[in-house]
Amino acid sequence: MRPRQSLEELKEAVLAGDRGGLSRAITLAESSRSDDQALAQDLIAELLPGTGKAIRVGITGVPGAGKSTTIEALGLQLIGQGKKVAVLVIDPTSARTGGSILGDKTRMNKLSAEEDAYIRPSPSGGVLGGVARKTREAMLLCEAAGFDVIIVESVGVGQSEAELAEMVDCLMLLLVPGAGDELQGIKRGIMELADMIVVNKADGDRIPLAKRARGDYRHALRMLPPSTPGWETPVQIASAAEGTGLAEVWESVEAHRALLEETGLLEERRRHQTERWLDSMIEEAVLAAVHSRRGVEEAIESARADVDAEKATVPQATQRVIEAAGLQEEGK
Repeated sequence: MRPRQSLEELKEAVLAGDRGGLSRAITLAESSRSDDQALAQDLIAELLPGTGKAIRVGITGVPGAGKSTTIEALGLQLIGQGKKVAVLVIDPTSARTGGSILGDKTRMNKLSAEEDAYIRPSPSGGVLGGVARKTREAMLLCEAAGFDVIIVESVGVGQSEAELAEMVDCLMLLLVPGAGDELQGIKRGIMELADMIVVNKADGDRIPLAKRARGDYRHALRMLPPSTPGWETPVQIASAAEGTGLAEVWESVEAHRALLEETGLLEERRRHQTERWLDSMIEEAVLAAVHSRRGVEEAIESARADVDAEKATVPQATQRVIEAAGLQEEGK
């Protein structure tokens, strides 16, 4: 077993861009142990001044849209331009083991072999929004390690992707040509959140379908408010398998980033994201504190039994749990 590293050793490893040290730091951040959490947060606090400069891109889309293929092709292109690319792959969590079940890292063999690439699969842990519980910490650690581009790939299984939009600078929605509305129903909820839409797999006999889909999405976007003030959400076609259209896709990402910087929206967006992160962490901490109070778990079980037996309404049962937790309003 590797001996536990000190804060200073971890800090030096991350700042040096050591991938093993970065992985250990992210593992600490993902740990549920209180001592690991304390060390991880102290480390992130030390590293914060060196974060915030990377381009943060979220990629989501329906299963089968080619997210991993697109990320690998795009990542290789960016590395060819001299950039360092970190990919945080959020997998659905196995209900049996609690671990990642898709293994996206194995599907990006070429990218994972690159010295200037870092791929980190993390289980979603059942968190809604297609992101992992510690994605934000992982992003900060990757930035401190010197990565220029952070790509977050979401689960993309139809859950609300609002959480992903709340932690990246640019949200890319990946779709495929020729799929019915039933398959692409995800688009209705996130089209107005997307900063850009890419119709992937535009190759061979699917090119006409891709062009038709591009026109349909452009028309639909006219009826929605822009994701970013002053920004017209582009709809582009590409083929990650053939490497076509990806240069134009990245040009749009950079154009969006330039707009955010020029208008001050980047700083505003990052501040809002930090505030949203604080709110969610406070809610999580308060909920955990309530559950840890003596008698609360028993009260919850009793409330469930009463509701199932139709001895109490849901609001009545909830009030009993609140009283058991000592949270009832004063004077009542």
